[in-house]
Amino acid sequence: MFAVKGWTAEQVPDQSGKTIVITGANSGIGFETARVLAERGARLIMAVRRLDAGEEAAAAIRSENPPAEVIVVECDLASLTSIERFAGRIADTLGPVDVLINNAGIMAVPYGTTVDGHERQFGTNHLGHFALTGRLLPQVLESENARIVTVSSDAHRYGRIDPDSLNGDRYRRWGAYGRSKLANLLFAYELDRKARSAHASLISVACHPGYAATNLQGRAAREQGKSERIWRVGHLLAQSAADGALPTLRAATDPVAEGGSYYGPARWQRGPAVVARSSGRSHNTETSKRLWEVSEQLTGVRFRF
Repeated sequence: MFAVKGWTAEQVPDQSGKTIVITGANSGIGFETARVLAERGARLIMAVRRLDAGEEAAAAIRSENPPAEVIVVECDLASLTSIERFAGRIADTLGPVDVLINNAGIMAVPYGTTVDGHERQFGTNHLGHFALTGRLLPQVLESENARIVTVSSDAHRYGRIDPDSLNGDRYRRWGAYGRSKLANLLFAYELDRKARSAHASLISVACHPGYAATNLQGRAAREQGKSERIWRVGHLLAQSAADGALPTLRAATDPVAEGGSYYGPARWQRGPAVVARSSGRSHNTETSKRLWEVSEQLTGVRFRF
């Protein structure tokens, strides 16, 4: 079923003529993903919360590959208004979207809420990407072979979701993170089922990066008031951000990828990208359908295939 195993960046095919939107592309795995895609000829739309950081990352990509077409657009996933504004700009000026990579995220931060009053990790990691995908769906469906990639985490395995009581439990940082990452997978799989039912020219694919050395862990440590020394020691055991991007790159570009696939590192948390297995909870269709309904209610976004 899958012709290629153990992907590395060298196996990413030519992306000329494709428009790819990626969130959180200014650092870490998002930046490494964007760098390779630009090198392969894609037109990149970098959806970022901070324009200065996005422009700096875009300049770094262009310095390596001067012909690269990289466009930086503000998009704060913790604000439904910002997401709507971003999608409107794409619709007005940039045309069809061939690939959307839902990559950005926050991890294990202290309790807080988004602009719209949702728990911050769930609101940013899941609801933000849910709304963005729904808002961009008309442009995605204009592509003949569209693909939506959602980046989850192996932390989804300890996530628990009750769609009817999303704010009912005492807040625990890592539990909330796991919940948001489980929501990412439930969303990705349900999106693929809905696309197939609608006979849309779209597949939804998911992935996880394993343990990669990025600044996500450092931000989490700072927000928890912990020493960054522990984080830096952990980085000695981690793979690089470039290697952590391999599952995302495969999910976004493997020409034989099938909808509903899930990619991860070959050796649990490290190594080239292979087909992975997610938890049984991530395949619970009853939960995914109910989560979808609640996500529509909380975001005000409906998917129209």
